[in-house]
Amino acid sequence: MPLIVDNPSHVTLCTSMGDITIELYWKHAPKTCKNFAELSQKKYYNNTIFHRIIPGFMVQGGDPTGTGRGGKSIYGETFADELHPGLKHTGAGIISMANSGPNTNGSQFFFDLGSNSPF
Repeated sequence: MPLIVDNPSHVTLCTSMGDITIELYWKHAPKTCKNFAELSQKKYYNNTIFHRIIPGFMVQGGDPTGTGRGGKSIYGETFADELHPGLKHTGAGIISMANSGPNTNGSQFFFDLGSNSPF
């Protein structure tokens, strides 16, 4: 069983293109951070692919099926959005949960590649 660290400030994803270190904002989105951190620590994301890549815009991953249709949260199937006015997509490297509509967060996430994000 992996060691679970409570409220880590960062999570590092090891990819075939290098490591990506992600800062977590626990005060702004505690359920989202807990979900992402625990899935990472349990190696849920190991050997998954970035299944959606839009050059200059975003990269999406976190689906163990690699189809963009799979993945579960630590809370079960899905959990509610945590929107906070202090969190905005202002440029490359900002990460959010990817979902299929309001309050449908699971395991998938995306991060911006540029400053043209509509989010």
